[in-house]
Amino acid sequence: MSEKLDFTIESLGEATRPNPLKRFGPVTHVLDSTRLPYRPHYEVDAGVSKASQQLGFEVAGPREKLYFKPESVKAAIVTCGGLCPGLNAVIRSIVHQLHYRYGVSSIIGIRNGYNGFGDEGKTPKYLTPETVHSIHTQGGTVLGSSRGTPPTEQIVARLQQLGINVLFVVGGDGTMRGADAIWQEVKRIGLDLAVVGVPKTIDNDIPYVRRSFGFETAVGFATQTIHAAHTEAECAPNGIGLVKLMGRHSGYIAASAALASGHANFCLVPEVPFLLEGKTGLCRIVEERLRNKGHAVIVVSEGSGQEFFDESERSRDKSGNLGFVDIGQYLRDQLKAYFKRESSIEPTIKYIDPSYIIRASPANAADQLFCSRLAQNAVHAAMAGKSGMLIGYWHGQMTHVPIKALHGQSQSINEAGELWFNILENTRQPRKIGA
Repeated sequence: MSEKLDFTIESLGEATRPNPLKRFGPVTHVLDSTRLPYRPHYEVDAGVSKASQQLGFEVAGPREKLYFKPESVKAAIVTCGGLCPGLNAVIRSIVHQLHYRYGVSSIIGIRNGYNGFGDEGKTPKYLTPETVHSIHTQGGTVLGSSRGTPPTEQIVARLQQLGINVLFVVGGDGTMRGADAIWQEVKRIGLDLAVVGVPKTIDNDIPYVRRSFGFETAVGFATQTIHAAHTEAECAPNGIGLVKLMGRHSGYIAASAALASGHANFCLVPEVPFLLEGKTGLCRIVEERLRNKGHAVIVVSEGSGQEFFDESERSRDKSGNLGFVDIGQYLRDQLKAYFKRESSIEPTIKYIDPSYIIRASPANAADQLFCSRLAQNAVHAAMAGKSGMLIGYWHGQMTHVPIKALHGQSQSINEAGELWFNILENTRQPRKIGA
């Protein structure tokens, strides 16, 4: 499959203007020919083809020449989708990089996501270093966010009307599909406008991006929640602490927090189906845990167990994403019913869902640093005229990833990989619950 991938980055044209960064001192410029291998060197001996070994990402960083004349640039930033720690840190870093390093003085923020480009959109917010100087300490986004989008032609027409020639799009997979649609329309009409994405997904499930901002903050808060669930479970007779965490299509937060806490006895993720009933079903093995240890902690991703529900029970949001039935409440009710029906044990179940508290939290120190790196490299790419791309993170290196490469791809936990093996070692849960 990897041999069919194309990581070629598009651009608006030849970059011919000198980069002003050199006025601040020595700069290490990155050549477009500098590539980071798609496959790490240690996979070479595992049957990876030579074509796959040679496939690589363009490395991010400042270029020697720019496409845009900085003083003529008018930039816009839009944040889309659900909230995530670090959104304000990204906005602030983009503004600072544009203003202080490249001398761009005209920067606006589009309010409330792509809907801000619509007929009913609010007036854009002018952004300066003064207006963003402390927003990184706040959760959420000062620009607002939403799901859904007006027609692409309408968005591009609004960009033309505003005189925008650099657009920074901060969002997840659906948002990046919208950014690619904008770029395709920009190319179709021959507009001189760069579209650069900063990937945002608290679930850490964007392909070709090993880590997305907000993830470490989310894992930190989630770990504290599991500690609380463990305390509640230990301090109650036959206590069960049940924690539902973010993760619609991938269980990275649940798995990482479960490992970090050291207290999870069962970790349920979307990638690994499980059953409730039967001798090895979840209900029975939780009962065995209570008989042996007197308490249990269950961590579940929000996207787990959706196969238990009919599609008619799952509505779609404004972005067209299929909704999720609350698996946490469902498990709580099913466990209660099981113990009432099948067991002499009377459990005390404490259900905790910290999702919105986590999503609205400000970024921790590690994510603040990561947000700055993403934003700075997004500005470097845009000023060099690169477009239809996002800033990735691969094997510890910031990269350029064409948005089109994301189409039809996803990043999820490998059931045969190291992370899930670590979960099995730490929780000692069966490899297949209910199998």
